[in-house]
Amino acid sequence: MRTRGLASTGRFVKVLFFLLPFVFLIAVSNAPARLQTDTADPAIERGHKQFGQACGFCHGLDATGARGPDLVRSPLVAHDVKGDLIGEVIRHGRPDKGMPAMPLTDAQVSDIAAFLHARAAEALSSSGLPNVYPVEKLLTGNADAGKAFFNGAGGCNSCHSPSGDLAKVASKYGPIELEAHMLYPGGRHVTAVVTLTSGEQIKGPLVHADDFVVSLRDASGWYRAFSRDEVKVELQDPLGAHRELLGKLTQADVHNLFAYLETLK
Repeated sequence: MRTRGLASTGRFVKVLFFLLPFVFLIAVSNAPARLQTDTADPAIERGHKQFGQACGFCHGLDATGARGPDLVRSPLVAHDVKGDLIGEVIRHGRPDKGMPAMPLTDAQVSDIAAFLHARAAEALSSSGLPNVYPVEKLLTGNADAGKAFFNGAGGCNSCHSPSGDLAKVASKYGPIELEAHMLYPGGRHVTAVVTLTSGEQIKGPLVHADDFVVSLRDASGWYRAFSRDEVKVELQDPLGAHRELLGKLTQADVHNLFAYLETLK
């Protein structure tokens, strides 16, 4: 009996010895991923703290608004790139709306911008809203005023038609999805047209553009990058009119326009 017990123990030790390398490899491979997932961006954390101290009293600690407007869904934040628009408002204020100028450093502005962009991204990816949302809670505008804006000051009818691309659009989307498509339409990409000094033109979907470099995918699918000071660049944005209008829309325009679109069933 004792010999049999020792033999069983020996077999167990051999199996354990065989499995240890695999256990070690699994632990090692999972450790970096877990660390990366749990580690927050320091800029966002600093921006959250700075925002709470400088802006939270008016805009709420989570940036969803208090005495001041909601910044999570602000068109200005949506169009901002690394604090270029947010910084202007912070440094110069908006005296006509009761917002004072704040002498923050470039680093502080950059951190606040990182925090606001993170909040906006979180709101867009949030699944907290129910799939079926009472349309009555969104229908606070005037449909007739929205129709007048659509055909008049908004210029929407120059590209869209209630009997064409928008026919029965309110039957295709739920109220929240419809309003999201109205404000942030997607699915169409910016096209870059690069003209070389030789006169040759290379055209394709834009991959990246900044003050120094522009890159695209050409007709063959190849990635091409060019120094902007050596070529002529034209960016064709099919949603350019939408982006431009977004910064000009008032809250009344948004509510009225949505109320009109909701009638297209």
